[in-house]
Amino acid sequence: MVTILPRKRQNIPAVILAGGRATRMGGRNKALLTLGGETLLQHVITRLRDQCGEIALNANADPDLFADYGLTVLPDTFPGFPGPLAGILAGMAWARAQGADAFVSVSVDTPFLPLDLVHRLREAAGRHGIALAASSDETGRMRDHPTCGLWPVALHDDLALALESGLLRPGQYAAAHDPGRAVFDSRPVDPFLNLNTPADLSAAARVL
Repeated sequence: MVTILPRKRQNIPAVILAGGRATRMGGRNKALLTLGGETLLQHVITRLRDQCGEIALNANADPDLFADYGLTVLPDTFPGFPGPLAGILAGMAWARAQGADAFVSVSVDTPFLPLDLVHRLREAAGRHGIALAASSDETGRMRDHPTCGLWPVALHDDLALALESGLLRPGQYAAAHDPGRAVFDSRPVDPFLNLNTPADLSAAARVL
């Protein structure tokens, strides 16, 4: 069942990144895969909806597939399926059109997102306005999660130039702009656990 989105508590918009080809999932549409009876997209909406303003979906599939969710669907504005950085660029353009000065991006394959993600990212913003989520792995090493971040719309043209130059990794782009970091506890489950393969989906079902 699709949940109708209620009025949001905060006005910063969010974009769910689902524009990839999901090759390790056999090309299946990640957003519409089910976990515990709900699609991954619905899980992410549920985690986000009380944290932010309007939510949009970056997707390159037929928008009609997502009609029941009531989200604005943003295809990549940069050609060739270059990855999540193109989705972030599309999100910047959309958020700027909403009159926002920044937006939060998350990946559609992260169904356990923190319920205070948006607040923590805003508090952690670096001097250029970027903040990334981070958590520790099983060895205690800190890892950034660049698809879960805060992005100022003022960087739109700069990011477009970076993509045109061949830069594709969100973390690499963020690193050049002195990002802040919002560090989250990864116990008992890393909230940024992402589902790239059918085995990951099965493991997440056991966690759920």
